[in-house]
Amino acid sequence: QVQLVESGGGLVQAGDSLRVSCAASNRAFSNYAMGWFRQAPGKEREFVAAVSRTGGSTYYADSVKGRFTISRGNAKNTVYLQMNSLKPEDTAVYYCAASRRDATFQALGVIPYDYWGQGTQVTVSS
Repeated sequence: QVQLVESGGGLVQAGDSLRVSCAASNRAFSNYAMGWFRQAPGKEREFVAAVSRTGGSTYYADSVKGRFTISRGNAKNTVYLQMNSLKPEDTAVYYCAASRRDATFQALGVIPYDYWGQGTQVTVSS
């Protein structure tokens, strides 16, 4: 059963903006912390951004602070990642993930994530 589905990836040029989306099939995800991760070929998956259950706190990797914004949709079973000022080093497959735990601020980057989508490709050309 598909539970998390990413969309919105594509090919853009450096400096462009892109928004990727994650749709959850179960309303239970509205009670979970949600995160975005990315993985480039030959590299380990890395944390990008996360938002708490209520949306009251967020946390970002240093590499994307000031450029990316994570948010929850009104239905709370969707999550978005707005990516601005994209750089070639942002090229990766972007995954959304859900955690049964809730956390705030930097703890969002270390809690276990239990559910994962299949990813959406983001390619940034120079």
